[in-house]
Amino acid sequence: MSSHTSFKAVWRGPRAAMEIAETWFSEICDPPADAVWLTNRRPVEAESDDWAVEVYFAEKPDLSALARAIADYDPRWRGIAPGAIETVPDKDWVAHALEGLGVVEAGRFVLYGVHDADKVADENGDKITIRIDANQAFGTGHHPTTAGCLMLLDRLAGVAPKKVLDLGCGSAVLAIAAAKLWRRAALATDIDAASVEIARENVLLNDADGYVTVEEADGFDHPLTADAAPFDFVFANILAGPLKEFAPAMAAHTAKNGRVMLAGLMREQEAGVLEAYEAQGFRLLNRIDHETWPVVLLVRRG
Repeated sequence: MSSHTSFKAVWRGPRAAMEIAETWFSEICDPPADAVWLTNRRPVEAESDDWAVEVYFAEKPDLSALARAIADYDPRWRGIAPGAIETVPDKDWVAHALEGLGVVEAGRFVLYGVHDADKVADENGDKITIRIDANQAFGTGHHPTTAGCLMLLDRLAGVAPKKVLDLGCGSAVLAIAAAKLWRRAALATDIDAASVEIARENVLLNDADGYVTVEEADGFDHPLTADAAPFDFVFANILAGPLKEFAPAMAAHTAKNGRVMLAGLMREQEAGVLEAYEAQGFRLLNRIDHETWPVVLLVRRG
């Protein structure tokens, strides 16, 4: 993301709608925004409807066109009040956004950025600390999909797999978490070259290079993926469309009785995704409930 942004667009409304916008600007928008910042304007009231999403651009955006695009992506955006736009001075808005997010705790996992390093001890009881700084790769832990994956992963601490795949790894936070939790080899892949480089930096930053290998790959299409399969555990925190598309390949690359954690699907998309995986021999084992972003754990029948 560029550090020289000139415009800030702000929308306010219910949490679910603002999370839709955050996801759209983070993963769908082309060209991508320079930074996206989701905030609760009443942090004391966690379930308040007074949320905001701030989006930073190098060039002045067309707010009406953006609103139509988000509504086409998810109809629940319709009816959201028009956004406001203002000119802002040049600043590293990516780092600024993370400054306001703070430390995230999800089960035994504690995620933090460089701005909060002084608040997190290297050894924090039974907690597992992971440093993920603001950058272009999706997955700082602040989005409900990543936090939900970590919470569900925490429940599985006592059942260590032999081989782990983080498909569409983004920042590689899930592969790093699995490596720190289980001390097992993990392959992390992503189609985006910039994300792969950042993921490799994060692996080194968290002393996980002895366990995590990061490679650029389109889905399951990589020799290392084929050589390492079948996997006992797979993370796929992507989007509902690719999740359904990958269902047959997921079955082909997952060991019998292997587990697959799916995220990035919205609640109304969950049934369709589960149907695709059930058709490939998976069954639902566990889930993290969320009003917008559930996380599901599947097992491939033996």
